[in-house]
Amino acid sequence: MAGTTGPRVLFIGGLGRSGSTLLERILCELPGVCGMGEIVHLWQRGLVDDERCGCGEPFSRCEFWRRVGDAAFGGWPKMDIAAFQELKASVDRTRFVPLLAGPVLGAALRRRVVEHDDVYRRLYEAVQAVSGCDVVVDSSKHVSLASCLRWSEAIDLRVLHVVRDARAVAYSWSKTVARPEAVEGSAEGAYMARWPAGKTALHWDAQNLGFGALARRGVPTLRVRYEDFMRAPAETVREIAVFAGLEATVSLPFDGDTAVRLSPNHQVAGNPMRFRTGRVELRADEAWRTELNGTRRRLVTGLTLPLLARYGYFADRAGA
Repeated sequence: MAGTTGPRVLFIGGLGRSGSTLLERILCELPGVCGMGEIVHLWQRGLVDDERCGCGEPFSRCEFWRRVGDAAFGGWPKMDIAAFQELKASVDRTRFVPLLAGPVLGAALRRRVVEHDDVYRRLYEAVQAVSGCDVVVDSSKHVSLASCLRWSEAIDLRVLHVVRDARAVAYSWSKTVARPEAVEGSAEGAYMARWPAGKTALHWDAQNLGFGALARRGVPTLRVRYEDFMRAPAETVREIAVFAGLEATVSLPFDGDTAVRLSPNHQVAGNPMRFRTGRVELRADEAWRTELNGTRRRLVTGLTLPLLARYGYFADRAGA
């Protein structure tokens, strides 16, 4: 909760394929900020499947994450991963969000949430200690995880709610994208998940409504639209930096108006662009406007219309 003395966590929330990995990469370049990637997937993809870290090494051979495991749990082998995954499945699920986002928790659920959140608290504190950074970024995106973490009195949780036009998101979820970090036998497979347009639209609604509910419950929240970020990246990043508790005068990593320089990172999971380094041009991906066919476009628009309007996507011709 805000106001605690625990680790300051900037939690990037929203539905995947909304530009969150790029945004986290840029935030990682700010002094005092350490990006962790999608920590919700660390337990399976890192500890079980031993997929590659953003630095290119398998998780088990990444020195950064080895030191984090030592600091958090006395070493990863001392953690009962199977038991934690069972605990995680009992609280961190979309179906539990209405309960987690409510004013009180039942005794049994509260015990599980407290135990679950303590593992994350230890992990966040260890990343903060190993990196020496004041702010750690978790781009897990899942509203169910954020809804769990809001109950921790030992985590300074701040939500960066990233929204992208639902039609662009639906098109992105329809594409076949390889997962270069995948290893033989990975539970997630060799390709990123693909969803049909209707399923994407319903998940887009659920995630964004959930983060709106958390904001109304008092969780500090800053909403950023992908489209606004791409139009004015420096201004957007500076606004986020202030929200995260950094100085307004913090140095930004931009190379001119439309490019950024990205360093190697230790993001544990996320979009494949987490492996890119060096100068990266910032260009909004608008392919959906010509590639999303009329039937799917009308379906997604119809299913997400109220939130599209609330977020301003019909305010001008560019968002239509």
